[in-house]
Amino acid sequence: MNYLSVENISKAYGERVLFDNVSFGINKDQKIAFIAKNGSGKTTIMNMINGFDEPDSGQIVIRKGINMAFLSQNNNLQDELTIEESVFASDNATLKVIEAYEKALENPEDEEVYQRAFDDMDRLNAWDFETQYKQILSKLKLEDLKLKVKNLSGGQKKRLSLAIILINRPDLLILDEPTNHLDLEMIEWLEDYFAKENITLFMVTHDRFFLERVCNEIIELDNNKVYQYKGNYSYYLEKKEERIASENASIDKAQNLFVKELAWMRRQPKARTTKSKSRQDDFYVIKEKAESRRKENVVELEINMERMGSKIIEMVKVTKKFPEKTILNEFSYSFQRGERIGIIGKNGTGKSTYLNLLTQTIQPDSGKVIIGDTIKIGYYTQSGINPKPGQKVIDIIKEYGEYIPLTKGKIISASQLLERFLFDAKKQYDFVEKLSGGELKRLYLCTVLIQNPNFLILDEPTNDLDIVTLNVLESFLLDYPGCLLVVSHDRYFMDKIVDHLFVFRGEGEVEDFPGNYSDFRSYEDSADPKVLNSVSTEKINWKEKNATSTGLSFNEQKEFNKIEREIKDLEFDKAKIEQLFTDGKVADDAIEKKANELQNIIKKLEAKEERWFELSAKIE
Repeated sequence: MNYLSVENISKAYGERVLFDNVSFGINKDQKIAFIAKNGSGKTTIMNMINGFDEPDSGQIVIRKGINMAFLSQNNNLQDELTIEESVFASDNATLKVIEAYEKALENPEDEEVYQRAFDDMDRLNAWDFETQYKQILSKLKLEDLKLKVKNLSGGQKKRLSLAIILINRPDLLILDEPTNHLDLEMIEWLEDYFAKENITLFMVTHDRFFLERVCNEIIELDNNKVYQYKGNYSYYLEKKEERIASENASIDKAQNLFVKELAWMRRQPKARTTKSKSRQDDFYVIKEKAESRRKENVVELEINMERMGSKIIEMVKVTKKFPEKTILNEFSYSFQRGERIGIIGKNGTGKSTYLNLLTQTIQPDSGKVIIGDTIKIGYYTQSGINPKPGQKVIDIIKEYGEYIPLTKGKIISASQLLERFLFDAKKQYDFVEKLSGGELKRLYLCTVLIQNPNFLILDEPTNDLDIVTLNVLESFLLDYPGCLLVVSHDRYFMDKIVDHLFVFRGEGEVEDFPGNYSDFRSYEDSADPKVLNSVSTEKINWKEKNATSTGLSFNEQKEFNKIEREIKDLEFDKAKIEQLFTDGKVADDAIEKKANELQNIIKKLEAKEERWFELSAKIE
């Protein structure tokens, strides 16, 4: 059953065409993710579907009688209502009955009203529904139902909006970044909920684990064309690569033909016959095809990183408490060169406060933070950029100088730097307030990195970034030579980037776990419940534990975990290239390049496997 059809819609702002003749449909039980680069019109299409905007041409047809709900980035809650009142304010007959029953319980002396409310609960079978909606509120940490909306944080408002939508169980649910402002526990619960519920979804999200587990179809808007993939994120990656390889092979053929046709065109006299006119028309079609090769986005930034001395940053018995909670309790840690640490924990356990202590934005109650003389911190916060009115993109970068120094004495202009961060010449002269949320984040990241930090702190860097930009950022960070400290709810990002974790358990308890997020989840899921219950009172020293239990030092354990992941990645890359050769999909002029690439991968794989065996022998 078709719920919604997008038919040949187009949108332009002046000369800038966002998209043109875009069409797709949403059918019952589909769980669709919509993927596109920042600034290509994702949010505009979402707003059109929800009636907040209109296309310049084309139409969006919604099936009559369909109950559709939209979770946007901006909530439309009423400030003076409580959480409970906000839930009951929605247009849902069952909720109205539950509300009447809750009020009847407060006045049990009115037996007639109570009996009527009780009978209505039976009639609509609202008992199970009541249990479900209270469970949803509990999972989303909205337990104080008497709190007013105006007193909620931005994250709490987002969770309340999500809760209201889930409770109302619409036929079609439209979601714009549903995992923003959710901690990892909530995200995983939401994944499970969507995976098992018969609900039709259409969403924009950058959370690739979420895409992998929830979605059964992906629609991509790429270079103004729509591509549909009937599968999850892994399937999408595989088929997209095949599509690009096929397109490029077709372009290579067109380029060869173009050379021949160009020579013919140049030989032709000015007066052409009907036959030659037809061939001339074909020439322009071939020319367009030959010039259509994709330009893949790569951020290239040769950081002129400050030299690091022997002392990095040391935290000595740092304590920080607030009246209602303890953030750190005599926490000590000495950072080492090249460390890549992820920070995880539930909302409210003090992750951002920890970063502010580390950067000395706030001071500890006791203990001290010692920063080495050579350390230059780059701090990417959630607050982002605060541009001046009328400021253009290039003006932001020029505040740091017309020219920016790179490695080996090289310099680069502000404009060239922006191009490397995927801002073309035209976009550089756009007003900052016209940028999309993701483009703003990318610009902010650029301003942090061009200061050449050797200790980089990233607080939720993946929020609002599209998947293309995320892959670009990950590639850059994998080659980053300095220390890296990351707070993120993006599990895919964390798995790729970090070597070990600081796990914030709450009440000042911080554990050092030697592995990435997936390793941690596997440990948590397999651990004895009794052990888990005692974690908060007994701090686990992973450095000591793993040295004795595995025979490896802490650094060797980190290296072992990292090598295992690298071997998997290399084996995947090797299999991919071998398959291209097997299928005969490598263009003639690319055979040598691909063969050399395969040889390099094999060499790296052999070296990694050799080191893996060395470390394995120690464990045994």
